Amino acid sequence: MIKALLFDMDGLLLDSERVVQHSWNVAGRLLGYGEVGEHIYHTLGMNVKGRMEYFKKTLGEEFTFEEFQTLSRKAFFEVAENEGIPLKRGAKELIFYAKQMGYKVGLVTSSRREYAVDILTKAEIFQYFDGCMFGDMVTKSKPDPEIYRKSAEMLGIAPEYCIAFEDAPAGVKSATTAGIDVIMVPDLVEPDEETRMRAWKVLHSLDEAIAILRMEARG
Repeated sequence: MIKALLFDMDGLLLDSERVVQHSWNVAGRLLGYGEVGEHIYHTLGMNVKGRMEYFKKTLGEEFTFEEFQTLSRKAFFEVAENEGIPLKRGAKELIFYAKQMGYKVGLVTSSRREYAVDILTKAEIFQYFDGCMFGDMVTKSKPDPEIYRKSAEMLGIAPEYCIAFEDAPAGVKSATTAGIDVIMVPDLVEPDEETRMRAWKVLHSLDEAIAILRMEARG
């Protein structure tokens, strides 16, 4: 019996990963590293600590990650303010359906609390979450299961009664290792064979999920 739905944020609820990629290119050019946006494909699901370790290893210890963060955030929020960050198709409808069914609704994101709260408030969906687990509340990045284990514990729901929604392989591995079934809706990265085997379902968009949940509710 499903009792909780756990949602990733960037690339799953929000069509934000392409804006992040753009902001990394802007920051990379300003710092003299050229366009580094392609590295997003290797860091999806990582928290700030994980991304810093990745960039230091890939671009060298001299890479000024803090300055890169400052510049990329500025570029990101310029786009967010001028153009907005749209919700993915079916995101709001799925969250509303979960609330109507009495499911707990959790946010499981590798992003920082400040950023996540701000962007979800502007998208007018933050108030629907019963609990949130942010990247700065855990010590290990996805694909480590820590963030999903803590999310289920926070909501008071056993992992086997939760369904996670993820867009990237690292998130799928994180949730399944925590004992949670996953519905994957790929964004920038298509799942490889291992990820498809791990995922319960792989969908094209979130608006396909309600029909699946209805079938599960009927037993």
